Amino acid sequence: MAHKFLPNSDVTITKTMLNKLGLTDAEQLYSDVPKDVTLKRPLDIPSALSEIELEKLLTQKLGRNKSYPEYLSFLGGGCWVHHIPSVVDEVLSRGEFYTAYTPYQPEISQGMLQAMFEYQSQICELTGMEASNSSMYDWGTALGEAGRMAQRVTHRNRILVARNASPERTAILKTYCIPAGMHVEIVDFDGVTGNLDLGFLASKMNDQVAAVYFENPNFLGIIEEFAVDIVEKAHACGALAIVGIDPATLGVMKPPGEYGADIVVGDGQPIGVYPNLGGPLIGIFATRMDPLLLRQMPGRLIGLTSEKADPSRQGFVMVLQTREQHIRREHATSNICTNEALFAVAVSIFLATMGPKGMKELGEHMIAKSHYAQQRMKEEGLEAPFFSGKYFGELSVRTKMDGAQLAKNLGEQGILGGLPLGRFYPDFEMVSLFSFNETHSKEDVDRLVSALKATTS
Repeated sequence: MAHKFLPNSDVTITKTMLNKLGLTDAEQLYSDVPKDVTLKRPLDIPSALSEIELEKLLTQKLGRNKSYPEYLSFLGGGCWVHHIPSVVDEVLSRGEFYTAYTPYQPEISQGMLQAMFEYQSQICELTGMEASNSSMYDWGTALGEAGRMAQRVTHRNRILVARNASPERTAILKTYCIPAGMHVEIVDFDGVTGNLDLGFLASKMNDQVAAVYFENPNFLGIIEEFAVDIVEKAHACGALAIVGIDPATLGVMKPPGEYGADIVVGDGQPIGVYPNLGGPLIGIFATRMDPLLLRQMPGRLIGLTSEKADPSRQGFVMVLQTREQHIRREHATSNICTNEALFAVAVSIFLATMGPKGMKELGEHMIAKSHYAQQRMKEEGLEAPFFSGKYFGELSVRTKMDGAQLAKNLGEQGILGGLPLGRFYPDFEMVSLFSFNETHSKEDVDRLVSALKATTS
């Protein structure tokens, strides 16, 4: 008898399919799987539940999750809680965007192409770059693609990565680049300021370096004071400068295009996308208007054109689709086979809603809240900031307690954060990273400081 949800489980249908394949048993489909790794017993799973029982069980299990806004969150380090105007959800929920988010016959989806074109234009304005694709998976995969792109452009195999960049994103970069024969080398940072060590970087530079990657602000929340010098050192030896950014900071900070970046990567999550339990997110990828760079940039590039006979009739078109393996086979610049275009629309709506003034105010909130927190923590005898470099939105704090235990203790008081830096840097086990932004009130910050004092005293 067929299962009600699996119509092809009917015995007659199963036999017909096996006969067509010249097989007598479905197990023969797995003949290439080694016998020593196959399970030789039934799966140890409970019997089926009724819908009512299943709903109760899942509700009970989900009730164990403690998240924002039930808990006050100061977590950052790559995925942040920010306010998203209600207009973002309202416009994004239109069926036209949901059903056409990644059109394979693009020119019939003019509305979606226009939204992607607007997104690209806004990312270019925000980053100071000249060309942007219409999104990647997330920051980490955008970085991985940038590393591979640097190899194709320069024909070199070394990439230098700042140790104060996100260790998780660095791990993704290695996953992308090492199989391609690239060497990913780490450049240390100054343990006092949190800035990249320029002397160490200079000792690593030679004519085999394809690119230098650093983040600004970096993973530790520190503004890279020597960003211009890092870019110049990369260019001096013929390497590309890849800069990682948090777009929420660019309403205040100088965009990387203005200090010479060749490729900019980042994540659009802080400007229009909910944390979503850490994903999915949306990768930003922008570059200079250089034909060589454009041709090697993974992703889709949308353009605006007009009819030759009647220039007043305009339309949006897909100019480049260099990444797609279904189009270019082995010549594709990437094997990534979808993107986050629906979230790109969310980012576009957010940026259109905020405008330059709103983005400036967002950055100012992040600066003001983090500096107020630092002042209050210092008043209570806490070592904040731990790093002496200028910080933006994220604050390093050293306590007398292991960072992981501190996070657990704060969680028991209804507070998420900080991020234990000892998880990534063994020499900073007592240091935690706290993130501050427009969602935090003065009372929220005071509550955190009180909890820290009570927990660590």
